[in-house]
Amino acid sequence: GDMVRGWKDSGVRDSKTVTTDRAMLALDKEIRKTPGVIVKVVFTGMEKYNALYQKFGSNLNRMLAWYHATALEDCLPRFAEAHGKMPAWGLLDQFSKSPLVQTELKKRKVDFDLRMRTKAESDPVVAAASIVARSAYVRELQKLSELAGEELPKGSGAQAKAAGIRLVEKFGPDALGRFAKLHFRTAYECRGLEPPKPKTAWVKR
Repeated sequence: GDMVRGWKDSGVRDSKTVTTDRAMLALDKEIRKTPGVIVKVVFTGMEKYNALYQKFGSNLNRMLAWYHATALEDCLPRFAEAHGKMPAWGLLDQFSKSPLVQTELKKRKVDFDLRMRTKAESDPVVAAASIVARSAYVRELQKLSELAGEELPKGSGAQAKAAGIRLVEKFGPDALGRFAKLHFRTAYECRGLEPPKPKTAWVKR
């Protein structure tokens, strides 16, 4: 309780409501130095991300489940060592109707009561996790901007498309996978390729 109240006083909240990268990184630092808190970020660069996306059959939710389960598998024993017991349960922001993370944990023989619900960032601990995750994204975008020789914009809008086209002109189409998620429509357009057609939803009649 005291920890959560301290976080709230420091401004810890859903990362989508934090308006600047500087504030995001400051909150991330505050969270990480909190006594007793165990932080694990499962991170891959863009090239590895694109390879994993293919490995998981171009299914983003399956890949996200793998990320979450990998983080939990590392965090839980570290928490138990630090506190002398396992956490009673955990909360996940729901990104799929199916319990994909729970299924992945069972495959790894990790016994943990992981609950999920939509808009879970209203919980201050989940909000803190969203800040840690977003800060990892901000830091990596800064590194990629240095590699690109220009500031790369967030998202996949018109500015991102223009930057992607410049990257292709500078480094070649095969290099775009070092900077961007290749399954986005924008990445196809930057390379002058036709985006794949949306998957047809078959309905049994």
